[in-house]
Amino acid sequence: MLPTVSKGRMPSTSRPNPAFPHYLRRIVKWQQMDVEYTFWQMLHLCTSPKVVYQHTKYHKQTKNQWARDDPAFVVICSLLLAVATLAYCAAYDHSAAHSVFVIISVLLFHFLITGVLLATFCWFLTNAYLREEAPNSHVVEQRVEWLYAFDVHCNSFFPMFVMLYVIHYFLSPLLVAHGFIPVLLSNLLFMVAASYYHYLNFLGYDVLPFLERTTFFLYPIGFVIVLSPILVLSGFNPSRYIMNMYFSQRL
Repeated sequence: MLPTVSKGRMPSTSRPNPAFPHYLRRIVKWQQMDVEYTFWQMLHLCTSPKVVYQHTKYHKQTKNQWARDDPAFVVICSLLLAVATLAYCAAYDHSAAHSVFVIISVLLFHFLITGVLLATFCWFLTNAYLREEAPNSHVVEQRVEWLYAFDVHCNSFFPMFVMLYVIHYFLSPLLVAHGFIPVLLSNLLFMVAASYYHYLNFLGYDVLPFLERTTFFLYPIGFVIVLSPILVLSGFNPSRYIMNMYFSQRL
């Protein structure tokens, strides 16, 4: 018989996840990572993300956890982000020392630290406000794993990386130029990337059967769509603004 959850006690799922130390140990063991499956996920996150989250259900059935036990996605995404940033530095930077600073800051602040903060916020929000109430005391209370919340961020980040780091790189000579067309195209690219990020965020939490009102994660898309025309009319160019933060002497 399944264990019950009595009032006044913390559910068993709130205990520290023993898989987390194992996850960290595998980061330095490349031979244990499923690189082929990771690239399959990355491709389908850009083309058919619902397929990826369908496989998340299979993972829950076989591993008894929603989160990945393989850090390959984080490692490969970090490497791709470093390579893309290096390409920007080669095109726009003025010194090797500053290039190293840019690469480290992008990895830490654009991906890892921001991801930890967003994952923690979503983890707290879903567990505190979006979980369905257990119908009776004989049902095991389920909670969103923090590592799964970080997985959702990583999944959502990758297509945004493709748009704002890869496609943006090839379009950057046009996007950082002066004029209305660069402003329009830059805002359009950022709007699509941000909207797709939040859509994948929604898919990641909507797949969990014990959550309700997950459409909350779609609300930022409306804000982005409303904000973008305002930025275009005001002449704000997000591409030029961000590039000036790192490569102001070359623009």
